Amino acid sequence: MKKLAATGILFATLFGFLIYRNFSEHSSDVITVNGGVTSESQIIGNMIVQLLEHDTDYKVKFLNNLVSAQVNHVAMARGELGISSVRYTGTDLVTTLGKETIKDADQALAVVQAEKYQLSKVSDLQKHASNLTLGVDSGWFEREGDGYQAFTEAYNMSFKKVFPMQVGLLYDALNADNFDVIVGYSTDGRISSHGLVMLEDDRQFFPPYTCSPVVDKELYKKYPQLSSVLRKLEGKISTETMQELNYQSDGELIEPEIVAQRFLEKHNYFEET
Repeated sequence: MKKLAATGILFATLFGFLIYRNFSEHSSDVITVNGGVTSESQIIGNMIVQLLEHDTDYKVKFLNNLVSAQVNHVAMARGELGISSVRYTGTDLVTTLGKETIKDADQALAVVQAEKYQLSKVSDLQKHASNLTLGVDSGWFEREGDGYQAFTEAYNMSFKKVFPMQVGLLYDALNADNFDVIVGYSTDGRISSHGLVMLEDDRQFFPPYTCSPVVDKELYKKYPQLSSVLRKLEGKISTETMQELNYQSDGELIEPEIVAQRFLEKHNYFEET
């Protein structure tokens, strides 16, 4: 089987902490946690729910399938969502906060060489791009600042054809030879299971994507134990760990809730000994 090239967006799941200031008042006594549409967001969302249920007496509701950071942001502003389980600094910086991208050389992806075109860096695609098809996340394709248009300008290349679609479908489509290249996520377990190759972002186009929950500030006042419970996950999930967890869901077809439960049980819910 030939090697395929996947352009990776770095999702370093280091669990930094972001707090969102929400000016609305919460009348409900239920903490609502969002799980998103990707396996990653659903796994971590379930971890948060299960940790809260394990460590506290708080009533927790899991709200799944909010499709984007923008939808999450609006839901939090309306007081309909208390915890957005998975948000990424690179995305929120541009879309939610309206800031310019921040680049960090230390976040560059590891280099692996592709066979057919001898690729190791994204810039290596430049002389071949006009003959290659590209699959991308629909939201990223339309995004300004660090989206498709800015990406092709930064690397001075144009692909033969571009196919925007739901991000979860990209890897199987690439593996089935429907595309030549995709813009993917470095924590996705299908990278290793499908034998895909990540290319180094050698022009440092993509900002760092550190994974973090976003929490309504008012919840800290109402639920004092919330912070200590959530911080149990801080620094516990590396890129490699998240890739393995995602593979369990996407490759082995284990429900995200079960993947989350097994991970927490394996680590005794990160209880101090």
